[in-house]
Amino acid sequence: MVLERARTELRERHIPVPVPDDGQLLIRVFACAVCRTDLHIVDGELTHPKLPLVPGHQIVGIVEDAHGNVPYRRGDRVGVPWLGWTCGVCPYCASGRENLCDRAKFTGYDIDGGYAEYCVADARYCFPIVGYADEHAAPLLCAGLIGYRALRLAGDPSTAHRLAIYGFGAAAHLITQVAVHRGQRVFAFTRPGDLESQAFARSMGATWAGGTDENPEAMDSAIIFAPAGELVPIALRALAKGGIVVCAGIHMSDIPSFSYDWLWGERTIRSVANLTRRDAEEFLALAPRVPVQTEVEQFPLAAANDALAALRSGRVRGAVVLLP
Repeated sequence: MVLERARTELRERHIPVPVPDDGQLLIRVFACAVCRTDLHIVDGELTHPKLPLVPGHQIVGIVEDAHGNVPYRRGDRVGVPWLGWTCGVCPYCASGRENLCDRAKFTGYDIDGGYAEYCVADARYCFPIVGYADEHAAPLLCAGLIGYRALRLAGDPSTAHRLAIYGFGAAAHLITQVAVHRGQRVFAFTRPGDLESQAFARSMGATWAGGTDENPEAMDSAIIFAPAGELVPIALRALAKGGIVVCAGIHMSDIPSFSYDWLWGERTIRSVANLTRRDAEEFLALAPRVPVQTEVEQFPLAAANDALAALRSGRVRGAVVLLP
């Protein structure tokens, strides 16, 4: 399924099976989860994708061919995330901050992704998948990894005991389970009146769930998964002193102005950019131990536009996954 031009539907195309270069894997795709970032690309909010483009960056599949000195062989089951390549030599890469590499390339944006039967990927940015069926493993590769990075940056459980989560979708339903496992109390904030999402949050272990117009108690930290800038001042006002607001999306609408006294008291606002291999290694080892359960809605690959429409409308409970 190919994006030929922003703000148009994907088109079904028969294209040649890609050929891996040195250090790359040819992967037969078994499942690819659909991410809100895919929507931002299709809807033209992320403005510099390669075109035409095969989207998709939460890929699970099996290695069909491996080129060069790589740690995988034919038949290995692997996952492919958003971060697809880095230079390895810049100051960011050299200091363990490869997620900030200025020359980084991203799966399903700069590199053709997983809305296809086959893809190629840099072996350095592929990870073994164990303990999950294909469709349940796929959401771990972005919703899980970015959520995990956001959770880490939101503070240690000993000081961030009360965690607010704004927007309860794919990432939130996974990371709520991890936070509860760490001993945190999760407060899920949704659109006012969205009783279905609030009930879903409670079923995942949230202590409380309600609308963004409510404020049950002061929060120690907050993660905003919804791409809505107006939630930043709301989350900030809900924080106790010393609290952290983490903006976890790659794209967000403009943040309204707010009074400095909402930030004062050593409160912090920060963003999350991409992920590192450390994030992937830690989370993929942790997820089966929690164990993190993924709630998925499946679509056939040819119905990718329907899957994107379901995500855009907010009709999804958990994550959306495409199966070839």
